[in-house]
Amino acid sequence: MDVLLSIKPKFAEAIIDGRKRYEFRKSKFAKKDINRVYIYSTSPVKKIIGVFKISSVIEDSPGALWDRLKDHAGISEEEFFNYFGNKETGFAIEMKDVEEFENPIDPETLIPNFVPPQSFYYINDSIKIR
Repeated sequence: MDVLLSIKPKFAEAIIDGRKRYEFRKSKFAKKDINRVYIYSTSPVKKIIGVFKISSVIEDSPGALWDRLKDHAGISEEEFFNYFGNKETGFAIEMKDVEEFENPIDPETLIPNFVPPQSFYYINDSIKIR
């Protein structure tokens, strides 16, 4: 199973260029058998720009996540804590094998009536991104 993850363009680019090694989320994937995570760069890009594999998922308080991972967060401290708000628990997805697509993919060519996910959605096996 694969996942399509919506990420703001500045953070998507930070993932691609290696400045951002962790993707922070307020919730974790319910399914455990995730093979690949496709990066959907949100407006104004609106393309699938790359893919990565999950190395690990760290669950902790936002404060502890920041203290531990800030050097590889690819996000400012203010943006980080604004994102988590008053959440007691956060998740850090450690990325590996990040690959940028030479030709970004318009998701509408793959998924009829494509609607960008608010956060993410699972991609069933019938959809072949690459």
